[in-house]
Formats: sequence, structure tokens, C-alpha cells
Amino acid sequence: MNFPGGRRFAFSILDDTDDSTLENVRPVYDRLRDYGLRTTKTVWPLDCPEGSRNYFAADTLQRSGYLSFVQELVRDGFELAFHGATMESSHRERTLRGLEFLEREFGHRPRLYANHGENRENLYWGAERFRTPALRALLKRLQRRHPPGWFAGEVEGSPYFWGDACRETFRYVRNFTFRGLNVLAVNPKMPYQLESSPYVNYWFSTADAHDAQAFRRRVTRDALDRLEEEGGVCILSTHLGKGFAHDGRLHPEVDEVFGYLAAKPGWFVPVSTILDHLRERNPQGFLGSFDLLRLELRFLSDWLLDRDRYASRATRATAR
Repeated sequence: MNFPGGRRFAFSILDDTDDSTLENVRPVYDRLRDYGLRTTKTVWPLDCPEGSRNYFAADTLQRSGYLSFVQELVRDGFELAFHGATMESSHRERTLRGLEFLEREFGHRPRLYANHGENRENLYWGAERFRTPALRALLKRLQRRHPPGWFAGEVEGSPYFWGDACRETFRYVRNFTFRGLNVLAVNPKMPYQLESSPYVNYWFSTADAHDAQAFRRRVTRDALDRLEEEGGVCILSTHLGKGFAHDGRLHPEVDEVFGYLAAKPGWFVPVSTILDHLRERNPQGFLGSFDLLRLELRFLSDWLLDRDRYASRATRATAR
């Protein structure tokens, strides 16, 4: 890959807003700014009056101080992204109201969307995440967590449908996540299009580190050295509200990694900027059936082997 300015690799973070508050993420973003690392932050624009068992600790943009903080980030070159209207499932009206709020407060709508958890308005989620028909049919038979049709963001006629607004608003939607940092090693043709998911313009993949512990295990000096040697691209999905800062201070190991990364000849820009650059290589971007099947099987393999994911589930269960 060739990167602007002769940079040798690209690195960005896609920060899911779960558990994020003004107090626990401001120290993280202060250090990212200090180091010249520009990343992408998802938000929930609206409150969740019905309550949430799992995500009640997070701020939404209805907290004025948090809204001002995110607006400041955007002015400083960070990217705004959408994680749904709020932390729990939203009918079409609330989803559209959330998008209108962002346009009103920021002067534009985001270019990037990431499905959240088990929200029913998620697009092409659950078994529908797999677009290879045989694999999708198998997973529908195996899954027991949700009844058929639970995720319905792309289902016309459903009260959760908003696929038309997604297609009109968002250039990029996150799909699969993987354990390795260099996402081009597993998905070299991203961002990509699929004829079977017409409400999404372009899909993209990311590396995955659920929280600060997983981040420290995966984003090491050695891993960053390999990323540079490979001339790769790391878009890392994580939750900067999960243990990255405590009592107003960034975790010292995370701080050391940020500093080591910033000293390298990397291209440190928001996620959509990287995806725009990648899209110039393959403007059509349609992924063939063989490449799609390989990507889906690789995701399943990584998901089954991901001990960090199981550890985070155990932690949440203990907390409840």
C-alpha cells in the first residue's frame, strides 16, 4: 500500500460508545490529541427513557457537557459516527430523530455507522450477517438466542426498518471483526459492496479489542512493528470507556503504546479517511462469492477462538 506523505502503514480506532462517559473518555482523547492520533468516535444522540440493563452507565449526547466535548473533538479533527439512536432498540421514528439531532448539532450527518449489540434496528445482523445462503441457513438453524426476524433494520414493513435512510446517509458500515491488527491481511478488498445487502453502500472490517485489557494484549510493540513491516492497515474496534482511564488518568501501559505508535511513520487519521483511500484502489468494490465465504468463515473461526470475548462476557455476568 502507498499512504499519503510517504507513511508506511495506517492506524485508527473506532470507539464504540458503550460505557463511555465524559469523565472516563476525556483523558483518553486528550492523549490521542496530544500524540496527533485522530480517530473515530461513535455516539448515541438520544436518551433511552425505557432504561437499559446493560448500557445504563453510558452518556448520551443529551448530557450537555458530553455533547460539547464531542463537538470539540469534531472541531479538532476526530470523526463522528453513529451507533444507533440510543442504547436499546429504536423504531424508525427514533432512529430518524437521532440522525436529525446529529445534523442539527454538528451541521452534518456522520458517514459511518456501526450496529450496536442486540438492537433490533441493526441491519443484516444475527444470522443475516452472513450473506452466503448456505451458511446463513445453517446459522439460522443453530442460533437460539433470538427468534427469526428479530433484527429488522433492512426489513421493509417492520417498525424497525430504516434501511433507506442508512443507504442515503452512510458511506460505510462495519461488519466483521478479527483478532489480528492488519485487517487488510484478512479482507484485502475492503471496503466492499454486496448485491445481497442493498441498503449498505460499503462494508468494512476491523480488528477487535473489546476493552483496555484486550487492547494491551493485542496492541503491543511487536504487533505494531509487524503492522509497519507489512505496510498494513489497522482499524481497531474497541470501547475507550472500558478501563482505558481511571481517576482522570490514562492507563500507563496504554499511554506507552500510544506514544510508541505516534513515533512511528504511520498515517493516523479517522476511519472514513482511511476507507476513502482504500476505495480509490477498487471503486466498484463488489466482493465475489468465494471471497465472501472465506471472509465469513474466517470471522467465525476468530470469534470461536477469541478468549477476550469470553472473558468480557464473564466479567459482565459477574457485574450483574
